[in-house]
Amino acid sequence: MQTLIIVIPTYNEAENLVELVSQLCALPLPQVKIFIVDDASPDGTGQIAERLSQERPDHLSVLHRQGKLGLGSAYITGFKAALEEEPDAIAQMDADFSHSPAYIPDFLAKLAEADGVLGSRYVPGGRLDERWGKGRLFLSWFGNFYARTILGLDLRDVTGGFRMWRRETLQGMPLDDVRSDGYVFQVEMAYIATRLGYRLIESPIYFEDRRIGQSKMSLRIQIEAALRVWQIKFLHRRLNPSEVQKSFE
Repeated sequence: MQTLIIVIPTYNEAENLVELVSQLCALPLPQVKIFIVDDASPDGTGQIAERLSQERPDHLSVLHRQGKLGLGSAYITGFKAALEEEPDAIAQMDADFSHSPAYIPDFLAKLAEADGVLGSRYVPGGRLDERWGKGRLFLSWFGNFYARTILGLDLRDVTGGFRMWRRETLQGMPLDDVRSDGYVFQVEMAYIATRLGYRLIESPIYFEDRRIGQSKMSLRIQIEAALRVWQIKFLHRRLNPSEVQKSFE
């Protein structure tokens, strides 16, 4: 029986959280727990999460942080808390329904053949929301092309945030050395895992634009991501597979 913890960072997701938790708890999986990492959302997301945790104490835990400290550090906080419970797998996803909970059982099945499963918009079968304009589509495509070319990654979607990891994979990664707090965090994690020799596979997903609320992607975040890719390459260039014992061979 596989145990799974799903880590979800939140900031102003009050309108999405109740339905998301309901769908995750209804997944046809025997042992699923949800860790919400809330950055003091002013819209009351943290309070809603706390109420849900009281209603579902066996399925939901909330980690409250004292301010908007960044996506990357939220995930690291959630990963470390999840690792303390020693689940078989740890998933990560957005709270805005751009990542459908329906993919999670398939990710878990595919994890039997890999150290990590990456939800991918750019492999055969993957798709982006049809409502995206040409400019946004180009930026998404170029961001992936730019990052994977500079870092030499044999992956089609290195910026996506819908992923699942074996516990042993995250345990073998230097989480304290991950420096990215923005969306480039996803690139850094994929690069570290690849440098250490972990096997990552991509699973096609449909990426739906957020249903409710406003996107948190900005021009500043995009510029930061472009600059950070070079820093990531320099910071982790000395990692090599001999430094960890991989769980999947």
